[in-house]
Amino acid sequence: MIAPVEVSPLIKLCRYSALVLGIIYGARRYAYLKPIAVQDRIIEAEEKAKREELKRIAKALEEAQESILK
Repeated sequence: MIAPVEVSPLIKLCRYSALVLGIIYGARRYAYLKPIAVQDRIIEAEEKAKREELKRIAKALEEAQESILK
């Protein structure tokens, strides 16, 4: 059986400090990016509505064109 290796208290402190700093960085980054993502979703929804409207109009014109030709 292998004996457990004793980890220095300084190494433990550095590891936990890095962990806490990473969590803080991630939370701040998320808070910074969240409003930008909301705006992007709103813009994308508006663009999708416009595309759907254009498709609907194009389909109606195509159907009208086909009915005229018959």
